[in-house]
Amino acid sequence: MNWWKLIASILLCQLAGAIGSLATVQNITGWYLTLNKPFFTPPNWAFGPVWLTLYLLMGISLFMVWNKGVNKKTKPAIQIFGLQLGLNTLWSIVFFGFQSIFAGLVVIVLLWLAILWTKLRFWKISKPAAWLLVPYIVWVTIATALNAGVWLLN
Repeated sequence: MNWWKLIASILLCQLAGAIGSLATVQNITGWYLTLNKPFFTPPNWAFGPVWLTLYLLMGISLFMVWNKGVNKKTKPAIQIFGLQLGLNTLWSIVFFGFQSIFAGLVVIVLLWLAILWTKLRFWKISKPAAWLLVPYIVWVTIATALNAGVWLLN
């Protein structure tokens, strides 16, 4: 096993989460607290542990594909993974940082599609890597519904 690739993959995903959290943390107890939210909104304390776990799973998933080498099959899959990771970070900046609920909804729908695309590409390379993305797309599905609900209620 290439430990360097595993650590780099996990750190990359955690870094994306840390960048997004810079926009989130400063607004979670202010602006976000004032918004009307759907009845199924999880408590604020749940988001940190869930995302930390999801970024870990994403990093392991990336590693499983990257560890197969960079070739004409894996390179596009890794690039698509990078796209969804960028959209993931962008959503936090747009929704929380810019406090733009509708633009956040647009970004999160694009994110969901990019996760699905990543999962489908990873499936062709490593089925376990694709399965590790299932909790992520489930959570982003919930987050998309939350974002839509916040937009409709505000």
